[in-house]
Order: sequence, then structure tokens, then C-alpha cells
Amino acid sequence: MVRKTLARNQPEVGKFLRELRILAGLTQEQFASFLGVTYSTINRWENGHTRPMPLAMQKIEEIAKDMGEQGENLIVKYYLK
Repeated sequence: MVRKTLARNQPEVGKFLRELRILAGLTQEQFASFLGVTYSTINRWENGHTRPMPLAMQKIEEIAKDMGEQGENLIVKYYLK
């Protein structure tokens, strides 16, 4: 069975990423390092200039789910309205 990741065409993806990163207590630099991207990539995602690729969204979804209830609440807030 193929799991569907978070929709990456959501207009609020930048807000979701920023809120998730802050909730995790990470700077943009730390979040970038964890995901294997650059600081400027995180900055562009959070500001809505670009969107994460599917592989990055899978990692981001894992981070949210690993955070337990707080992460799940963010997923519901931004993707299951």
C-alpha cells in the first residue's frame, strides 16, 4: 500500500513549516540541516516562494508525527480542515 504524504500544493505550507519548526525548537539552519537542504531553501519554503519536493515533505511529515499530539494537531490544522 502506498502512503499519501501531505499535500504539497496547499497554500499554507509555509505557515505549517514555520509553526512545526518553531514547535520543534529549531532554527531555520537546524531544520535545514536535519532535512538535508540549505537555510535559504527553508527560508523560501516558509515565505511561500517555493514548495518542498515530495521527499522533503515525507521527512517533514515524519517529524510532525514523531512530535506526537502536537505534530498531529498541526497536520489537522493545516491539511485536514
